[in-house]
Amino acid sequence: MPWLHDIDPVAFEIGPFSMRWYGLMYLSGYVVGLSLGWKRLRDGRLPVSAAAFLDLIFLAMLGIILGARLGHALFYAWPQTVSDPLSVLRIWEGGMSFHGGAIGVVLAVAWWSKAHRVAFGDTIDFLVPLTAPGIAFGRLGNFINGELWGRRS
Repeated sequence: MPWLHDIDPVAFEIGPFSMRWYGLMYLSGYVVGLSLGWKRLRDGRLPVSAAAFLDLIFLAMLGIILGARLGHALFYAWPQTVSDPLSVLRIWEGGMSFHGGAIGVVLAVAWWSKAHRVAFGDTIDFLVPLTAPGIAFGRLGNFINGELWGRRS
């Protein structure tokens, strides 16, 4: 028999604004990844300025979010996307795709690498260690939302 929890997916509310645990997990992954990135930048792991590093992190996060949302629309909600294209913009209704986020971040990082004349492989090597906390926090968000059950073992 599976273990079920009763965690409210809304962490807190302020007036009409409600902050969901899943959003807090994205924020936590971003903050921890940014902190690790600063350390790696200080260690000389990527030969760029602090401003270029912040651009990279911003574009990577934007690529993840936009790619994940578009991936959901294309891979999992195609009939709804075709019948109501504006549904893609209604992010409060949920729907993110890991695969879409991966594609989005790769495209964003490739663009940044070309714009800053840094080898794509060097940029990816710099970023990969920063992804583990984000993935871990994302899985905690999935757990709180009651997603990704998997198969019985």
